[in-house]
Amino acid sequence: MSDRPLIKTPPAAKGRGTANNLAGRFAELSSSRESDGWQTEPDEPVRLITSATPEKAKSIIATNQSPDIPFSQSINPYRGCEHGCIYCYARPAHAYMDLSPGLDFETKLFYKPNAAELLEKTLRKKNYQCSPIALGANTDPYQPLEREKGITQSLLQVMQAFRQPVTIITKSQLILRDLPLLAEMAQENLAQVAISVTTLDNTLKRKLEPRTAGPSARLRTIEQLSAAGIPTAVLAAPMIPALNDSELEAILCAAHKAGAVRAAYILLRLPHEVAPLFREWLALHYPEKAKHVMSLVQQSRAGKDYQSDFSQRRTGTGVFAQLLQRRFQVAIKKLGLDHRRLDLDCSQFKPPAPPNAQQDLFS
Repeated sequence: MSDRPLIKTPPAAKGRGTANNLAGRFAELSSSRESDGWQTEPDEPVRLITSATPEKAKSIIATNQSPDIPFSQSINPYRGCEHGCIYCYARPAHAYMDLSPGLDFETKLFYKPNAAELLEKTLRKKNYQCSPIALGANTDPYQPLEREKGITQSLLQVMQAFRQPVTIITKSQLILRDLPLLAEMAQENLAQVAISVTTLDNTLKRKLEPRTAGPSARLRTIEQLSAAGIPTAVLAAPMIPALNDSELEAILCAAHKAGAVRAAYILLRLPHEVAPLFREWLALHYPEKAKHVMSLVQQSRAGKDYQSDFSQRRTGTGVFAQLLQRRFQVAIKKLGLDHRRLDLDCSQFKPPAPPNAQQDLFS
């Protein structure tokens, strides 16, 4: 049971994606602050401080059998994400921890200090079947907290030692810190990267994804990764009707010029608590467009804010969704971009000798 109040930050608050801490869907009680007309204190902005709590994980690799997801294994080094992307479909996961998918998701973060240790133990199991591991399938593995904790870097070091293939999705320039390691893995067809580019408009970026790298920085990241020989894709996501969908071709073209060789896109997804958060965000930042945006969203989701069916949750249905898909197909054909994920080489997987293993007498 939770009786945490719904705390609203003033619209002028900077650096956060959402304006409130709405209760998660599992909370039995919620409350809100209402003015009684007897204000005795000035309504000053609430200062939001990010906290990071260690979480001792019992397992590290998550598996899935979703037919629309191009990987079967993933690792999430962090819960929550300071990037603050208002549309993030990972927000509802905070509700399982009795925390809000709103501001709590952006400010109350969790990291797994034993992640590398757990991964090594898992990869040494005799029944482990090698397949590419995805980093960034949920929250960004290179969010600001990674600079301090280095969980993603430690995981990559284990993967390199085991010759375990890895795919990474990120919005962050911080991935360039690990450029030498990723370049070495890529030479053996063990690594590929996708950089998410949502918009080329800095003004929209600051509202939509307040603590992420700007569009130019992401394109430079694609350029540097590609120059190092790392197969790099651009993920134009999410495409939001009447807000950034007009940029689809421009994003693909800019990424291609920067060196991207593959591309993908995803239509806006609004599962669970993300829908009311996004609606509030629209009303705050784009009130004149809010009704039209949501109308097109619902036209692409069978009249609802969201449908989770595997066959259409990434692309949607209806006229708008079909047109977006066709535009994508025409654009990548014109640019020579591939929409298929590169097949990484799992045949090289080989656990190294344990550090305390006794050396062979004849070695």
